[in-house]
Amino acid sequence: MVENSSWILGRIVRDFGMWGHPASKAMAVANIESTWARTLAKDPAAKKPTRGGLVVSIYQPSTRKPAGVPERDVVYWSGIVTILLQLCVAAIPCAISSNWGILMITACGTALSLLTGMLPQWEREKWACRRRSNDTYVLTRGNGAQHAIVVLGNGRGLNLEDLAAGQSNMDTSTSWSTRIATVLLAVSWVLLLLTAPGLVAELWFLIAVGGIGIVHNIVVAGCARRPESFGIPLEFVTAFGQSKVMRTLFEVEQHYPALGRSMVSEFFSGNLTADEERRWNELEVAAAAAAAAKTMAVNLNLTAPSPLHTRGTMTRGNNRVEPILPLHNKS
Repeated sequence: MVENSSWILGRIVRDFGMWGHPASKAMAVANIESTWARTLAKDPAAKKPTRGGLVVSIYQPSTRKPAGVPERDVVYWSGIVTILLQLCVAAIPCAISSNWGILMITACGTALSLLTGMLPQWEREKWACRRRSNDTYVLTRGNGAQHAIVVLGNGRGLNLEDLAAGQSNMDTSTSWSTRIATVLLAVSWVLLLLTAPGLVAELWFLIAVGGIGIVHNIVVAGCARRPESFGIPLEFVTAFGQSKVMRTLFEVEQHYPALGRSMVSEFFSGNLTADEERRWNELEVAAAAAAAAKTMAVNLNLTAPSPLHTRGTMTRGNNRVEPILPLHNKS
């Protein structure tokens, strides 16, 4: 279990109510209604709860979109629109009184902002993790949460454990090129700030330009976005949800052995009942039997001859099969 320090993972969990699959949302609503019905049977004056039983949503990294590459969404393109709007406002003094100072300050500030955000260092720090992970991860707010997001490992996603641990486990030290670029940008920003006070006419347009940028930053910070917008594209697999948390974990364990068991300590800090322990033991035995059967089947497939490349030579008293290896043309 790793405490999350990644801004990306925090936003993905926060915005799950927006991008979650409709099946997960429907299960959450059904659990709330079921919980409310049971509560009303005991207390007719009870208010409708805001949360019900746990819903576990299963996802896998996208097989079509690369991980670590953000997808451009409406929020992204709104930045381009905002920049154009700021430049249009800054160009008004040029048309009114041929005052090009406001436009120059705005254009220079916009260029410096874009150059600062384009430094490769930010990408290394934002996705400070290994790639092509085969591990399975569970994202949740913890005990009492309505949703748990499971990301299966298929060799195409990011290592979310590294991402949650932050930059301390990865080498994200700045290169000399980044340091030199940062110094040059800092000097440029200082020169721009020294130039701006020299403008004495029509400063309200410059204030309006800054106000537009501030409002846009506030709106973007509060907008809900999908995981692919943060460079973690996911594909929905299935969802499990019951009115009781333990029942949900039982159902998850039946379909994904060891996954449901791994979440018990997160949602149940105390001791389990005798019936719950017995049920978990039964599921573990069933999972072990299924794994043994799968291993045996794989071994049989490896030792058995392929019917596409064998021929049978029937002899009395001895049924013998001679394998014929497939032929390959030598290059």
